[in-house]
Amino acid sequence: MAEDADPLADVDPHRHPVILFDGVCNLCHRTIRFLVRHDDAGVFRFAPLDSPVGQALLRERGLPTADHDSFVLVEGDETYRKSTAALRVARRLGLPWRLAWAGRWLPLGVRDAVYDLVAEYRYDVFGKKDACEVPEPEVRERFAERALE
Repeated sequence: MAEDADPLADVDPHRHPVILFDGVCNLCHRTIRFLVRHDDAGVFRFAPLDSPVGQALLRERGLPTADHDSFVLVEGDETYRKSTAALRVARRLGLPWRLAWAGRWLPLGVRDAVYDLVAEYRYDVFGKKDACEVPEPEVRERFAERALE
């Protein structure tokens, strides 16, 4: 990607909501692979939080650019984090996964406390990579980060 190129030039969160994730987290990578398999309509696009696309979207949405403990969904003009992002993603998947959307009725404080607990220990339990891995060719087109091509 050229240095002066706009990293968001090909990103359209109205058409393809973007999921931002921790690029070195093994749990996050497993989650992305799961989503690719179960997003039958191919709606979602993905970008690591620390990628040029991720950083540009975080800045554009007024979110911290150094917080990699959050799963972020950029959907149209809205931005969701943590448990709310995860539930909104689940509701767009097929059955039985969309049933998780019912979890929105749990208090946000409870949902995000569970989310934060998993986030705090995700490296200890699932491990982490030294760097964000380049996705497999059949998945690469789903990434908003064109620099991976």
